Amino acid sequence: MSRTLPSPPPMTESPAQQGSPLSNGLKQRHLSMIALGGVIGAGLFVGSGAGIAAAGPSIVLAYAVSGLLVMFVMRMLGEMSAANPASGSFSVHADRAIGPWAGFTAGWMFWTLLVVGVAVEAIGAAHIVQSWFPGTPSWMWVLIFMAVFCGTNLAAVSNFGELEFWFAALKIGAIALFLVLGTLAVLGVLPGTDSPGTAHLLHDGGFLPNGADGLLTGVLASVVAYGGLETVTIAAAESEDPERGVAKAVKTTMWRIGIVYIGSMLVIVTLVPWHSKAVTEHGPYAAVLDHLGVPAGGQIMNVVILIALLSAMNANIYGSSRMAYSLVARGQGPKALGKVSGRVPRRAVLASSAFGFVAVLLSYWWPTTVFAWLLNMVGASVLVVWGFIAASQLLLRRRLEREAPEKLVVRMWGFPFLTWVTLAGVVGVLILMTLDTDTRVQLYLSLIHVRQRTAVAAR
Repeated sequence: MSRTLPSPPPMTESPAQQGSPLSNGLKQRHLSMIALGGVIGAGLFVGSGAGIAAAGPSIVLAYAVSGLLVMFVMRMLGEMSAANPASGSFSVHADRAIGPWAGFTAGWMFWTLLVVGVAVEAIGAAHIVQSWFPGTPSWMWVLIFMAVFCGTNLAAVSNFGELEFWFAALKIGAIALFLVLGTLAVLGVLPGTDSPGTAHLLHDGGFLPNGADGLLTGVLASVVAYGGLETVTIAAAESEDPERGVAKAVKTTMWRIGIVYIGSMLVIVTLVPWHSKAVTEHGPYAAVLDHLGVPAGGQIMNVVILIALLSAMNANIYGSSRMAYSLVARGQGPKALGKVSGRVPRRAVLASSAFGFVAVLLSYWWPTTVFAWLLNMVGASVLVVWGFIAASQLLLRRRLEREAPEKLVVRMWGFPFLTWVTLAGVVGVLILMTLDTDTRVQLYLSLIHVRQRTAVAAR
């Protein structure tokens, strides 16, 4: 049985609080594990290799700088989402703070980023499985993965939560074991290993072997790796206790970023030479496991990477469908996507999955033109979204302090100073992107995307 979703006022859209047709089927354990595991993605396992090759040991500094930026962004997003849980998360906040055009632009940019991400993750997962089953076509695995996760998201939201719970548990277990083994090796107490000291950190080309340009590339690579953390605030709107769930998830952001990202990079560049071909060919984590003599280290990491890719696919289909649902609820999308059945926006799920699959087909038909254009277009989108989050929090915090101070269960540190610092940081990274040819293309295409979305919203 289907029904057309009513269009609530933009200022109050909050599925958790406004009698939304969506469910609250995500349990606190689901949300907690999504928050923990969401930080461990394919960008960390796969994309960090290129960052290390460009920045060398300074990749640790690159991840620390961008990690500080994302920590502030998540704190601001947590403040707004705890006060007003919504399936559209930052898109709703931008709508309320700046205007419908901002909510429309941020929401559809994020939707595009997620559905293109679904395609990239499906292709990566298919290549891994294809290596285990030579002779099978990669498109077959892509189709299987897309069907499985589309089906999962068409069912009750608790299915999504349960899958992400176990995916996250496996990723957390893998990264924890990696960090324990790596730390023991760095200290020289792991049997069969000697401590490398600072040989690879300071004496193998220096801490900045490729200078400021290499560090810049590392910062941009790390920013992309952090993208997607925002999904936990979207999921919180369908949880049993949105306010508590968001507050708990955001408050753990600091140590998750510090241990998982920065800690991992420090272990990797301390144990293996940053310029080793294994870092880029097999991935930095597999390179470390091989260096430590872990049997079948490369295959173990392939399994972990596959789990990370499938987890990201599942989360991106979920996040994109809820973002589309929220935009339609505010009259900023096709009304057909606003139908809810079984407390799930199934048409939004189907549409998001379909666009993801179309992007996969584009990667086969026009890999160096259309698909490359899509990838470049979303390259700087995460930074634009972060800019909207910071600007929205700057405006909404004042409003909350006047009208409903009791809703400020999560507060941004050092407001408004650190909010302005975050905005300056986002603008600074965007400016730095103009200095590199490849990233300049990403920035320009992203800005064109912003302009197009703004123009559509203004009609």
